[in-house]
Amino acid sequence: MDAPVDFLQWLQTDMSLKILTCLDDPSDLIRASSVSRFWRHFVIANGLCKQLCLRMFPQFSSVACVMDPSHEVKEPVNVGSSISMEWGTLESDHRVYASLVRALTTFAESDCIAEAISASSTDNYPEESILHTLDPRDRIHRRASYWSSTGQSNPAVPETLIYKLTAELCVVTEISLQPFQAYFQWGFPIYSAKSVRFRVGHLKSPMDMGSDLIDLPLQQPADDKFVWTYTSQEFPMTQENRLQTFELPEPVLCIGGFLQIELLGRVQRQQMDGLFYICVSHVQVKGRSLCPPFNAKIIDRSGKFLLTYLPPGDEPGDPSQLPATPSNWVHRNLEQLLNMLRGNAPGVDVDAMEALEWDEEDNDLDEMLIF
Repeated sequence: MDAPVDFLQWLQTDMSLKILTCLDDPSDLIRASSVSRFWRHFVIANGLCKQLCLRMFPQFSSVACVMDPSHEVKEPVNVGSSISMEWGTLESDHRVYASLVRALTTFAESDCIAEAISASSTDNYPEESILHTLDPRDRIHRRASYWSSTGQSNPAVPETLIYKLTAELCVVTEISLQPFQAYFQWGFPIYSAKSVRFRVGHLKSPMDMGSDLIDLPLQQPADDKFVWTYTSQEFPMTQENRLQTFELPEPVLCIGGFLQIELLGRVQRQQMDGLFYICVSHVQVKGRSLCPPFNAKIIDRSGKFLLTYLPPGDEPGDPSQLPATPSNWVHRNLEQLLNMLRGNAPGVDVDAMEALEWDEEDNDLDEMLIF
Protein backbone atom coordinates (compact mmCIF):
# COMPACT_ATOMS: atom_id res chain seq x y z
CA MET A 1 0.00 0.00 0.00
CA ASP A 2 1.43 3.36 -1.02
CA ALA A 3 2.33 5.75 1.75
CA PRO A 4 -0.29 8.47 2.34
CA VAL A 5 0.44 11.85 0.81
CA ASP A 6 -0.59 15.23 2.16
CA PHE A 7 -1.15 17.38 -0.92
CA LEU A 8 -0.94 20.58 1.14
CA GLN A 9 2.68 19.77 1.89
CA TRP A 10 3.48 18.66 -1.66
CA LEU A 11 1.84 21.46 -3.64
CA GLN A 12 2.87 25.09 -3.71
CA THR A 13 0.95 27.42 -1.41
CA ASP A 14 -0.86 29.19 -4.26
CA MET A 15 -2.21 25.92 -5.66
CA SER A 16 -3.29 24.69 -2.23
CA LEU A 17 -5.11 28.00 -1.67
CA LYS A 18 -6.92 27.66 -5.00
CA ILE A 19 -8.14 24.22 -3.95
CA LEU A 20 -9.31 25.15 -0.46
CA THR A 21 -10.94 28.41 -1.53
CA CYS A 22 -13.30 26.31 -3.65
CA LEU A 23 -14.95 25.23 -0.39
CA ASP A 24 -18.06 27.40 -0.05
CA ASP A 25 -19.65 25.54 2.87
CA PRO A 26 -18.37 26.73 6.26
CA SER A 27 -18.71 23.24 7.71
CA ASP A 28 -16.36 21.87 5.05
CA LEU A 29 -13.77 24.52 5.82
CA ILE A 30 -13.91 23.79 9.54
CA ARG A 31 -13.54 20.06 8.82
CA ALA A 32 -10.48 20.88 6.72
CA SER A 33 -8.95 22.80 9.62
CA SER A 34 -9.43 19.69 11.81
CA VAL A 35 -7.69 17.16 9.54
CA SER A 36 -4.28 17.65 11.12
CA ARG A 37 -2.08 20.17 12.88
CA PHE A 38 -0.52 21.21 9.56
CA TRP A 39 -3.91 21.70 7.91
CA ARG A 40 -5.13 23.73 10.87
CA HIS A 41 -2.07 25.97 10.66
CA PHE A 42 -2.58 26.39 6.91
CA VAL A 43 -6.25 27.37 7.23
CA ILE A 44 -5.58 29.81 10.07
CA ALA A 45 -2.41 31.36 8.64
CA ASN A 46 -4.10 32.10 5.31
CA GLY A 47 -7.33 33.41 6.85
CA LEU A 48 -9.52 31.09 4.77
CA CYS A 49 -12.58 31.49 7.00
CA LYS A 50 -12.31 35.26 6.73
CA GLN A 51 -11.96 35.01 2.95
CA LEU A 52 -15.11 32.87 2.75
CA CYS A 53 -16.99 35.37 4.91
CA LEU A 54 -15.91 38.27 2.68
CA ARG A 55 -16.99 36.39 -0.44
CA MET A 56 -20.44 35.91 1.04
CA PHE A 57 -20.78 39.45 2.42
CA PRO A 58 -18.17 41.97 1.14
CA GLN A 59 -19.43 44.49 3.73
CA PHE A 60 -17.23 42.74 6.30
CA SER A 61 -14.26 44.42 4.64
CA SER A 62 -15.17 47.35 6.91
CA VAL A 63 -14.09 45.41 10.01
CA ALA A 64 -11.32 47.46 11.62
CA CYS A 65 -10.66 45.10 14.52
CA VAL A 66 -11.92 41.77 15.86
CA MET A 67 -12.46 41.32 19.60
CA ASP A 68 -12.77 37.84 21.08
CA PRO A 69 -12.58 38.25 24.88
CA SER A 70 -13.14 34.55 25.55
CA HIS A 71 -10.25 33.39 23.36
CA GLU A 72 -6.89 32.35 24.71
CA VAL A 73 -3.83 31.87 22.52
CA LYS A 74 -3.03 28.15 22.43
CA GLU A 75 0.18 28.16 20.36
CA PRO A 76 3.31 28.22 22.59
CA VAL A 77 5.46 29.63 19.76
CA ASN A 78 8.03 32.20 20.95
CA VAL A 79 5.88 33.33 23.84
CA GLY A 80 6.09 37.06 24.32
CA SER A 81 7.42 37.68 20.82
CA SER A 82 5.79 39.46 17.90
CA ILE A 83 5.39 36.05 16.19
CA SER A 84 3.34 34.76 19.10
CA MET A 85 1.18 37.91 19.11
CA GLU A 86 0.61 37.67 15.36
CA TRP A 87 -0.39 34.02 15.62
CA GLY A 88 -2.79 34.85 18.46
CA THR A 89 -4.49 37.42 16.23
CA LEU A 90 -4.75 34.97 13.33
CA GLU A 91 -6.13 32.25 15.60
CA SER A 92 -8.68 34.60 17.13
CA ASP A 93 -9.76 35.84 13.67
CA HIS A 94 -10.16 32.24 12.53
CA ARG A 95 -12.42 31.38 15.45
CA VAL A 96 -14.55 34.49 15.02
CA TYR A 97 -14.95 34.30 11.24
CA ALA A 98 -15.54 30.54 11.29
CA SER A 99 -18.38 31.06 13.74
CA LEU A 100 -19.63 34.11 11.87
CA VAL A 101 -19.78 32.49 8.45
CA ARG A 102 -21.74 29.58 9.90
CA ALA A 103 -24.13 31.92 11.74
CA LEU A 104 -24.79 33.80 8.50
CA THR A 105 -26.22 30.63 6.96
CA THR A 106 -27.89 28.87 9.88
CA PHE A 107 -29.69 31.39 12.09
CA ALA A 108 -33.48 31.17 11.90
CA GLU A 109 -35.30 34.07 10.27
CA SER A 110 -37.52 36.33 12.36
CA ASP A 111 -39.00 39.83 12.42
CA CYS A 112 -36.05 42.23 12.70
CA ILE A 113 -37.76 45.55 13.49
CA ALA A 114 -37.12 46.85 17.01
CA GLU A 115 -38.59 50.35 16.93
CA ALA A 116 -39.70 53.23 14.71
CA ILE A 117 -37.27 56.16 14.46
CA SER A 118 -38.82 58.78 12.21
CA ALA A 119 -41.04 59.60 9.24
CA SER A 120 -40.22 62.32 6.74
CA SER A 121 -43.65 63.83 7.41
CA THR A 122 -46.81 63.03 9.36
CA ASP A 123 -50.25 64.43 8.65
CA ASN A 124 -51.81 64.21 12.11
CA TYR A 125 -49.47 63.42 14.98
CA PRO A 126 -49.78 61.25 17.04
CA GLU A 127 -53.01 59.83 15.57
CA GLU A 128 -51.23 58.92 12.32
CA SER A 129 -47.74 58.25 13.70
CA ILE A 130 -45.17 55.85 12.25
CA LEU A 131 -45.52 53.91 15.52
CA HIS A 132 -48.77 52.45 14.20
CA THR A 133 -46.91 50.62 11.41
CA LEU A 134 -45.40 48.25 13.98
CA ASP A 135 -48.81 46.72 14.77
CA PRO A 136 -50.29 44.34 12.16
CA ARG A 137 -53.85 45.34 13.08
CA ASP A 138 -55.54 48.00 10.96
CA ARG A 139 -57.77 48.98 13.89
CA ILE A 140 -56.85 49.38 17.55
CA HIS A 141 -59.55 50.20 20.09
CA ARG A 142 -61.96 50.94 17.24
CA ARG A 143 -59.58 53.48 15.77
CA ALA A 144 -57.75 53.15 12.45
CA SER A 145 -54.07 52.25 12.91
CA TYR A 146 -51.74 53.61 10.20
CA TRP A 147 -49.13 56.20 9.29
CA SER A 148 -50.04 59.01 6.89
CA SER A 149 -47.80 61.49 5.13
CA THR A 150 -48.77 65.10 4.71
CA GLY A 151 -50.68 65.96 1.56
CA GLN A 152 -48.86 67.10 -1.59
CA SER A 153 -50.12 68.63 -4.82
CA ASN A 154 -47.15 67.07 -6.64
CA PRO A 155 -47.55 63.25 -6.79
CA ALA A 156 -43.79 62.79 -7.33
CA VAL A 157 -42.82 63.96 -3.82
CA PRO A 158 -41.31 60.95 -1.96
CA GLU A 159 -41.55 59.97 1.70
CA THR A 160 -39.22 57.99 3.96
CA LEU A 161 -39.70 55.83 7.04
CA ILE A 162 -36.74 54.90 9.26
CA TYR A 163 -36.63 51.95 11.66
CA LYS A 164 -34.10 50.57 14.10
CA LEU A 165 -33.49 46.85 13.70
CA THR A 166 -33.18 44.36 16.54
CA ALA A 167 -29.38 44.21 16.36
CA GLU A 168 -26.32 46.10 15.16
CA LEU A 169 -25.67 43.16 12.81
CA CYS A 170 -28.61 41.80 10.82
CA VAL A 171 -28.99 39.92 7.57
CA VAL A 172 -32.13 41.23 5.86
CA THR A 173 -33.84 39.03 3.27
CA GLU A 174 -37.25 40.61 2.64
CA ILE A 175 -39.38 43.61 3.57
CA SER A 176 -43.17 43.72 3.55
CA LEU A 177 -45.51 46.73 3.49
CA GLN A 178 -49.27 47.03 3.60
CA PRO A 179 -50.82 50.22 2.19
CA PHE A 180 -53.68 51.63 4.20
CA GLN A 181 -57.23 51.48 2.89
CA ALA A 182 -59.34 54.33 4.25
CA TYR A 183 -62.51 52.42 5.10
CA PHE A 184 -64.00 55.63 6.56
CA GLN A 185 -63.79 57.56 3.25
CA TRP A 186 -66.12 57.32 0.28
CA GLY A 187 -64.99 54.67 -2.22
CA PHE A 188 -62.58 53.07 0.30
CA PRO A 189 -59.43 54.53 -1.36
CA ILE A 190 -56.03 52.83 -0.91
CA TYR A 191 -53.15 55.25 -0.35
CA SER A 192 -50.22 53.23 -1.67
CA ALA A 193 -46.98 54.45 -3.22
CA LYS A 194 -46.09 53.70 -6.82
CA SER A 195 -42.87 51.96 -5.81
CA VAL A 196 -40.54 51.40 -2.86
CA ARG A 197 -36.80 51.30 -2.33
CA PHE A 198 -34.83 50.16 0.70
CA ARG A 199 -31.60 51.27 2.33
CA VAL A 200 -29.62 49.97 5.30
CA GLY A 201 -26.86 51.70 7.20
CA HIS A 202 -25.60 53.28 10.38
CA LEU A 203 -25.46 56.55 12.24
CA LYS A 204 -23.00 59.08 10.84
CA SER A 205 -21.27 59.31 14.19
CA PRO A 206 -21.31 57.17 17.34
CA MET A 207 -22.08 60.41 19.20
CA ASP A 208 -25.46 60.51 17.45
CA MET A 209 -26.63 57.69 19.71
CA GLY A 210 -27.10 60.35 22.37
CA SER A 211 -30.19 62.25 23.36
CA ASP A 212 -30.63 64.01 20.00
CA LEU A 213 -31.63 60.76 18.29
CA ILE A 214 -33.57 59.37 21.21
CA ASP A 215 -35.63 62.57 21.54
CA LEU A 216 -36.12 63.00 17.80
CA PRO A 217 -39.79 63.72 17.03
CA LEU A 218 -41.22 60.78 15.11
CA GLN A 219 -42.98 63.10 12.69
CA GLN A 220 -39.80 64.85 11.44
CA PRO A 221 -37.14 63.62 8.98
CA ALA A 222 -33.83 62.25 10.26
CA ASP A 223 -32.11 61.10 7.06
CA ASP A 224 -29.21 63.51 7.60
CA LYS A 225 -28.13 61.55 10.68
CA PHE A 226 -27.40 58.32 8.77
CA VAL A 227 -25.00 56.83 6.25
CA TRP A 228 -26.71 54.36 3.94
CA THR A 229 -24.34 51.59 2.88
CA TYR A 230 -26.78 49.65 0.69
CA THR A 231 -29.56 50.77 -1.65
CA SER A 232 -31.91 48.28 -3.28
CA GLN A 233 -33.57 48.42 -6.65
CA GLU A 234 -37.03 49.95 -6.99
CA PHE A 235 -39.94 47.56 -6.41
CA PRO A 236 -43.37 48.42 -7.86
CA MET A 237 -46.27 48.48 -5.41
CA THR A 238 -49.84 47.57 -6.22
CA GLN A 239 -52.83 49.57 -5.01
CA GLU A 240 -54.19 46.68 -2.97
CA ASN A 241 -55.10 46.30 0.68
CA ARG A 242 -52.73 43.46 1.51
CA LEU A 243 -49.27 42.86 2.92
CA GLN A 244 -46.96 43.11 -0.09
CA THR A 245 -43.62 41.30 0.23
CA PHE A 246 -40.45 42.45 -1.55
CA GLU A 247 -37.68 39.87 -1.56
CA LEU A 248 -34.18 41.26 -1.97
CA PRO A 249 -32.14 39.70 -4.81
CA GLU A 250 -29.55 38.56 -2.25
CA PRO A 251 -29.48 38.67 1.55
CA VAL A 252 -28.20 42.06 2.67
CA LEU A 253 -25.95 42.57 5.66
CA CYS A 254 -26.93 45.60 7.72
CA ILE A 255 -24.03 46.91 9.80
CA GLY A 256 -25.25 49.53 12.23
CA GLY A 257 -28.85 48.41 12.57
CA PHE A 258 -30.97 50.96 10.68
CA LEU A 259 -33.39 50.57 7.76
CA GLN A 260 -34.90 53.25 5.56
CA ILE A 261 -38.01 52.64 3.44
CA GLU A 262 -38.32 55.12 0.59
CA LEU A 263 -41.84 55.50 -0.80
CA LEU A 264 -41.69 56.80 -4.35
CA GLY A 265 -44.61 58.37 -6.15
CA ARG A 266 -48.18 58.95 -5.00
CA VAL A 267 -51.24 57.32 -6.49
CA GLN A 268 -54.29 58.35 -4.48
CA ARG A 269 -55.72 61.86 -4.22
CA GLN A 270 -57.87 62.62 -1.18
CA GLN A 271 -61.30 63.87 -2.19
CA MET A 272 -61.53 66.24 0.75
CA ASP A 273 -58.60 68.51 -0.16
CA GLY A 274 -57.47 67.26 -3.58
CA LEU A 275 -53.96 66.43 -2.31
CA PHE A 276 -51.96 63.21 -2.76
CA TYR A 277 -51.11 61.12 0.31
CA ILE A 278 -49.18 57.93 1.12
CA CYS A 279 -50.43 55.80 4.00
CA VAL A 280 -48.95 52.59 5.43
CA SER A 281 -50.69 50.35 7.93
CA HIS A 282 -47.97 47.78 8.62
CA VAL A 283 -44.27 47.08 7.98
CA GLN A 284 -42.35 43.83 8.47
CA VAL A 285 -38.65 43.06 8.02
CA LYS A 286 -37.55 39.43 7.79
CA GLY A 287 -33.99 38.38 8.40
CA ARG A 288 -31.47 36.98 10.83
CA SER A 289 -30.12 38.82 13.82
CA LEU A 290 -26.48 37.98 14.58
CA CYS A 291 -26.54 39.50 18.06
CA PRO A 292 -25.70 37.74 20.28
CA PRO A 293 -23.05 36.33 20.05
CA PHE A 294 -21.81 38.95 17.57
CA ASN A 295 -21.96 42.70 17.90
CA ALA A 296 -20.78 45.67 15.86
CA LYS A 297 -19.70 49.09 17.06
CA ILE A 298 -19.22 51.79 14.46
CA ILE A 299 -16.01 53.68 15.25
CA ASP A 300 -15.90 56.38 12.54
CA ARG A 301 -17.95 58.03 9.81
CA SER A 302 -16.41 55.88 7.09
CA GLY A 303 -18.26 52.87 8.45
CA LYS A 304 -15.30 51.05 9.98
CA PHE A 305 -16.49 49.00 12.91
CA LEU A 306 -15.35 46.82 15.78
CA LEU A 307 -16.58 43.23 15.51
CA THR A 308 -17.04 41.52 18.88
CA TYR A 309 -17.62 37.81 19.42
CA LEU A 310 -18.66 36.35 22.78
CA PRO A 311 -20.63 33.09 22.52
CA PRO A 312 -23.07 32.20 25.32
CA GLY A 313 -21.31 30.51 28.22
CA ASP A 314 -17.89 31.78 27.16
CA GLU A 315 -17.92 34.86 29.33
CA PRO A 316 -14.59 35.20 31.14
CA GLY A 317 -14.73 33.59 34.54
CA ASP A 318 -17.79 31.42 33.82
CA PRO A 319 -17.40 28.54 36.34
CA SER A 320 -19.71 26.26 34.33
CA GLN A 321 -17.17 25.87 31.52
CA LEU A 322 -14.79 22.94 31.49
CA PRO A 323 -11.17 23.66 30.51
CA ALA A 324 -10.65 23.47 26.74
CA THR A 325 -8.42 20.37 26.81
CA PRO A 326 -8.36 17.47 24.35
CA SER A 327 -9.79 15.01 26.90
CA ASN A 328 -12.75 17.21 27.79
CA TRP A 329 -13.38 17.94 24.12
CA VAL A 330 -13.40 14.22 23.26
CA HIS A 331 -15.78 13.34 26.11
CA ARG A 332 -18.25 16.07 25.10
CA ASN A 333 -18.02 15.71 21.34
CA LEU A 334 -16.97 12.11 20.53
CA GLU A 335 -20.18 11.27 18.68
CA GLN A 336 -20.03 14.42 16.60
CA LEU A 337 -16.37 13.80 15.75
CA LEU A 338 -17.11 10.26 14.57
CA ASN A 339 -19.99 11.46 12.43
CA MET A 340 -17.77 14.17 10.97
CA LEU A 341 -15.06 11.70 10.01
CA ARG A 342 -17.67 9.48 8.35
CA GLY A 343 -18.80 12.48 6.34
CA ASN A 344 -22.41 12.47 7.54
CA ALA A 345 -22.39 15.18 10.21
CA PRO A 346 -25.23 17.69 9.73
CA GLY A 347 -23.02 20.53 10.93
CA VAL A 348 -19.87 21.37 12.79
CA ASP A 349 -19.68 22.99 16.19
CA VAL A 350 -16.97 25.57 15.58
CA ASP A 351 -16.26 26.24 19.24
CA ALA A 352 -16.01 22.53 19.98
CA MET A 353 -13.56 22.00 17.13
CA GLU A 354 -11.51 24.98 18.22
CA ALA A 355 -11.27 23.53 21.73
CA LEU A 356 -9.14 20.67 20.39
CA GLU A 357 -5.44 21.44 20.80
CA TRP A 358 -2.87 19.88 18.48
CA ASP A 359 0.51 19.26 20.07
CA GLU A 360 3.87 17.96 18.89
CA GLU A 361 2.80 14.32 19.49
CA ASP A 362 0.00 14.51 16.93
CA ASN A 363 2.12 13.23 14.04
CA ASP A 364 0.51 9.78 14.09
CA LEU A 365 -2.95 11.30 13.97
CA ASP A 366 -1.82 13.58 11.12
CA GLU A 367 -0.89 10.54 9.03
CA MET A 368 -4.13 8.74 9.83
CA LEU A 369 -6.25 11.67 8.62
CA ILE A 370 -4.34 12.56 5.45
CA PHE A 371 -6.41 12.03 2.30
